[in-house]
Amino acid sequence: MLEALLVVTLIAACGAAGLAALLLVRERTMAREAREELSRALLGFSQSLSTQMGSIATVQNAQLETLRQTVEQRLARLQEENAAKLEQMRETVGEKLHATLEQRLAHSFRQVSERLELVHKGLGEMQALATGVGDLKRVLANVKTRGVLGEVQLAALLEQVLAPEQFATNVATRPGSRDRVEFAIRLPGRDGESPVWLPIDAKFPLEDYQRLQEAQEKGEPIAADAAAKALETRLRAEARTIAEKYVEPPATTDFALLYLPFEGLYAEVLRRPGLFEQLQRDHRVTVCGPTTLTALLNRLQLGLRTLAIEQRSSEVWKVLGAVKAEFGRFGEVLARTRAQLQSAANSISAAEVRTRQMARTLKGVESLADAGVREVLGPEDTPQGERSA
Repeated sequence: MLEALLVVTLIAACGAAGLAALLLVRERTMAREAREELSRALLGFSQSLSTQMGSIATVQNAQLETLRQTVEQRLARLQEENAAKLEQMRETVGEKLHATLEQRLAHSFRQVSERLELVHKGLGEMQALATGVGDLKRVLANVKTRGVLGEVQLAALLEQVLAPEQFATNVATRPGSRDRVEFAIRLPGRDGESPVWLPIDAKFPLEDYQRLQEAQEKGEPIAADAAAKALETRLRAEARTIAEKYVEPPATTDFALLYLPFEGLYAEVLRRPGLFEQLQRDHRVTVCGPTTLTALLNRLQLGLRTLAIEQRSSEVWKVLGAVKAEFGRFGEVLARTRAQLQSAANSISAAEVRTRQMARTLKGVESLADAGVREVLGPEDTPQGERSA
């Protein structure tokens, strides 16, 4: 109260300027007091917070120690349990591995024994095969036997593709000649009676081909070139012989076929520059391998079938002409039959008219019973078919 009175007195004494100064001093005093009060509050809060943090740290340390001891105890028990389980698993796995290993070893020994038995059997078959290869080598070493082998293969191809009447064996294709070709395909002639022959001769120059293969495998170009030239010379001589002995147009075609039983041999002929064309041009001989001859025979078989169809078509056309003439006469007979049937139908129609007239005339006559009818007209005649039924 005294302070308020003092303030009022000072305000009255000092006026407005004094009042402003007093207010400024008052504000500064209050601000200082507020700062001091805030400092004291912050100091107290800091001391309280430090005390609480210390308490919390003490409690946490105690909890962490308890947790650490609990974890150590559980880890120890877990290690003991894991060690016991691992020991049990080790014993189980050891027993199973031992049993499995014994089973696998027994199975493996049994397989090895079976394989060794198969190998022994295969060695026996290989020995038999080696003996057979030796026999085959001895067979191929004989020129005559080797030629027979080529003829057998050629005969098998012809029998597979052509009909038996489309080819012949050991044919004297040239008129008046005693030379006979191994096989010849029968082609239709122009007059339709005498056939035209296509000669086919099988050749097997094995020695020259083997020398060529050996030189190529050993990498000897000079020996390979010499063997290739020897093979060319042999084929030219064979083609010349075929042309001179078996080709004679018009009794034969103007070319012949030289059959090589191996595709490798035929490929070697094609590999020689100009050899295939030269044999065709100079000697009128075409070299064929198994695949080429099969394709040529199939093409020839198709041509023969087309020609047979054309010949049959003319015969069919003649038959159709005869049928057409006979069908005209059949139409005439059918017309006469129709006229006769129409006349019979007209007669039946006239009889029906007369029957109706007679029925109208007899309409007033009294009908008799069945017994009276039989007495007057006699017994009824039964048709023969109804009696048998």
